Amino acid sequence: MSYSLSLYLVDLDKVRGAIGSQDDKLRRMIGGRFKAQIAHSDDWFSSEIEGGAPTRYDAVRAVIDGGPYDERYGFQYGYAYQMICEFYGRPLFNNDFSPFRGDWLETVDEGLHTLGIKVAVTDFMHGSVPSSLPQPEHLPCYGEWSPEECAQALAQWEATTPEQRATLDPQVLEAIESCIGWTREAQARPGTGVAGFAS
Repeated sequence: MSYSLSLYLVDLDKVRGAIGSQDDKLRRMIGGRFKAQIAHSDDWFSSEIEGGAPTRYDAVRAVIDGGPYDERYGFQYGYAYQMICEFYGRPLFNNDFSPFRGDWLETVDEGLHTLGIKVAVTDFMHGSVPSSLPQPEHLPCYGEWSPEECAQALAQWEATTPEQRATLDPQVLEAIESCIGWTREAQARPGTGVAGFAS
């Protein structure tokens, strides 16, 4: 089975603040901007919806309203939160992580740690959505790199030498360079970090 990371450059405080904000304008704007995406999602999860799961739009409404939630369908609220991140944020280049199989994220983490870089891409696979939301049983997984973590990772990368980088497998190095690209973009927009979803 293969997975994919979807990554967004976003103000993490802003997206967390949308949970329970009861911002009707935000809900309507998400519904309008992602109308086709919502319809596709409802078609994809039609059997779960027939079984009682909320539609994607109802899940977005619940997240923005702060509930009520049906704990059995945490995945829908996780994907609704992803939609909020996509609305407020900007997608980041993910070609080195979409799709991926097996222990690819762990392999990239080993390369990062070999270079003395303290962030981990497995954060996006083994984390969870904010605690105020029902936790998905499986997918989507979620993780964050804070603005401070991005700044630290970029500084650690810039302290490495070409010789150190050359010791890594070329594919791993290419993936790490993508990660560093995310941190550069975060530094260029103060206050932003990386929100990542695995599905």
